[in-house]
Amino acid sequence: MRPRRHDDDAAAAGSAASGPDAVAPVTSATSGEPAAAAATSGSGDSAGRAASGAVRRPPREWLMTPAAVWCGFAGVHVYFLCWMATFFLHGWAFSDTEQYREWAMAGYDAPASGSVSPWVYPVLAQIPIMLPRIAGHDLYLLAWTLMITALNAVAMWFLLHRAHRPEAGELPGRAASSSPEAPHGSSAVLSRSRSAVVAGWWWVVFTVFLGYLSFARVEGVAAPIVFLGLLYAVRRPVVGAALLSVATWIKVWPAAAVLAMVIALRRRARIVLTGVVVSALVVAGVLVLGGIEHIADFALNQGSRGMQLEATFSTPWVWAAVLGIGGSKIADNTAINSTEVYGPGVDMMASLMQPLLLLSVAGAAALLIRALRRGADCGRLVYAGTLLLTTVLIVFNKVGSPQFMVWLAPVIMVGLLHDRVRWRTPALMVLGIAATTFVIYPLFYTPLIHANPVMAAVLTVRNVLLVALLLWTARRIWQLGSRAPVDALDRNARDRDAGREAPGRRRPLAPGAGA
Repeated sequence: MRPRRHDDDAAAAGSAASGPDAVAPVTSATSGEPAAAAATSGSGDSAGRAASGAVRRPPREWLMTPAAVWCGFAGVHVYFLCWMATFFLHGWAFSDTEQYREWAMAGYDAPASGSVSPWVYPVLAQIPIMLPRIAGHDLYLLAWTLMITALNAVAMWFLLHRAHRPEAGELPGRAASSSPEAPHGSSAVLSRSRSAVVAGWWWVVFTVFLGYLSFARVEGVAAPIVFLGLLYAVRRPVVGAALLSVATWIKVWPAAAVLAMVIALRRRARIVLTGVVVSALVVAGVLVLGGIEHIADFALNQGSRGMQLEATFSTPWVWAAVLGIGGSKIADNTAINSTEVYGPGVDMMASLMQPLLLLSVAGAAALLIRALRRGADCGRLVYAGTLLLTTVLIVFNKVGSPQFMVWLAPVIMVGLLHDRVRWRTPALMVLGIAATTFVIYPLFYTPLIHANPVMAAVLTVRNVLLVALLLWTARRIWQLGSRAPVDALDRNARDRDAGREAPGRRRPLAPGAGA
């Protein structure tokens, strides 16, 4: 059987997302009947009441609007701006932005001496790190925070106001409208619009927990770009590949999304060519500006690292340090400004992590190829594959820094947008990961360094959630490779979207669905 095009599946996924958990909220606030039925009956009375101001939107219904999400977005970002103000008003930086400021003030060549740590990022990270320099030394953190806020706002605008609108031919039998006010005439579009709001609220809550990291790390720059790249990865693979390639030259982890695209999509040659072109432009720019001998430093400088405290595979040594077993301890590696575990077998484990990571990536790729050959939908495979590969990069990483959890946000948002019912489980897992990471950093990192057993337990819960997320995603991709059940779900979703009704049961249409 020929794999179905993702454009057709986008409508199916959107309609499938309008199952019991999604349809129920679209109801009249007074009678509990579907809002579509309320809208189609007595429209003249409704218009009259609206004109007289007698009708007021219930708070719960208002919360499921883009305006409400924007209010939450603004509140969270204003809070973090005020938090950062307690630093930049004194001329201080916060967390890693102190290192960024030193690099920025020194120019495009990383300081050879007197720096907290050597340059550890791909070369394009220099652009966002240097840009806040225009505000000067004392207000560097203010400019950095405003830059992250602007990038997040762009990503949120695309999520709430562009992502749910289908392109021409995406919905069967419907032509897309370029006007945001024009009715799309499909319950799939209405469901996807609601999914965009759900994804927006999810991001707001995620930022509450991990804003202290995303506003103080390069991850905060890369994450919105990755989200936009994933948003266009299936619809416009060249655009998506270009954005993800740029993000990869800022922080390496977006390469996971590029690999998922190359495996799952038919236009893989264009995707690879786009990545090559972007990389060639980056290398050419470095050649012109100088410093080509340092272009791979971000990879070479990782080799001297040991097992970082928060890494998943460091958990046994964390508990050995807590219990005082075998001389295990938690201590700082001052050479690279990192906290690591020490004890019997740690050095061997650190040396094995790189091969384990490569083998795990190969295994994830093999799982994706199996699913593709068995007829899995390309779009679903891109999103699930990105989550799997990203989680692999975290779980099998000997670094395990808390900001790595930010990597999970973009793909969860896109997953919720396209299929919020099936992606509800990983979304809740990632919120649990974000909450436990927040407890670890910035709240109680010092007790963890001192082998506090409660904080060791919190870290263990976080790492168990990461492994559970990895297993859930691998199982999901395996299911996508079981063609018959997936095809049955797709047929049911298409039937609902087309307005087909089961015998003896009639479902009311959403507004405009019968147009």
